[in-house]
Amino acid sequence: MRSATREAMTSTRAVLADLGGAVDLHVGSEIFAAGRAIARAPQLLNLLADPTADTAGKKVLIDRVFAGQTDASRAVLTAVAGSRWSSQGDLLAGIEDAGVRAVAATADQSTSIEAELFAFETAVRSDAGLELALGTKLGSPDQKGSLAERLLGGKVSAQTITIVSNLVQQPRGRRIGEIVRDASRIVADQADKLVATVITAVPLSDEQAAHVARGIGERYGRDISVNQVVDPAVLGGVRVQVGGDVIDGTVASRLADLRLQLAR
Repeated sequence: MRSATREAMTSTRAVLADLGGAVDLHVGSEIFAAGRAIARAPQLLNLLADPTADTAGKKVLIDRVFAGQTDASRAVLTAVAGSRWSSQGDLLAGIEDAGVRAVAATADQSTSIEAELFAFETAVRSDAGLELALGTKLGSPDQKGSLAERLLGGKVSAQTITIVSNLVQQPRGRRIGEIVRDASRIVADQADKLVATVITAVPLSDEQAAHVARGIGERYGRDISVNQVVDPAVLGGVRVQVGGDVIDGTVASRLADLRLQLAR
């Protein structure tokens, strides 16, 4: 992430945090909807992303274009427009980031949005037809959003439904798996956590999963949200991925290393 965008993200997140109790699921949905509207209007996007344009003028424009939205969502959009982004795409990513965080902030401690998102990603990855239906460029955004709502309705939290149904409507060139992983990372960061994907040959017990989470947390100095993947091909041991870091202690990996050494 480039420095201008990093600073813009920080400013926008600070405004969102200051809004506190004024943020609810409706506000999160409004932010997502505004991002889609801005993306579909090139002139509006050009103006809001223009670092030389008058900030006060941008606020007037936002208040006029999004007059039907709440004060809270307009405050977030004004913060986005008043910041300097490295590109128009980064500005849209900033709006998406704010939308996900706004929704995640409404969840109670008993709701694990990260786990629900991971389960949805796993289900989509195992069903090529479903992945195509949600990711096709031919379907209308509204249809894809409605499909996500039908798939998830009654199975996950309102927060997860809101996040997924909005994100599939504006993929920004990403496949469904990447969209969901990005959202999971943002949700975890909102809770001051990191997401770790732990791959083992057999399911971990609750005690084992907690032990792994503690070990990873000590390494990174953050609380950890663990997504478990069972893959018999690893044979034994544990493979952990945290962002771009991979810690591979699986039997399969050690055997592969041994074969390489013997082949030299």
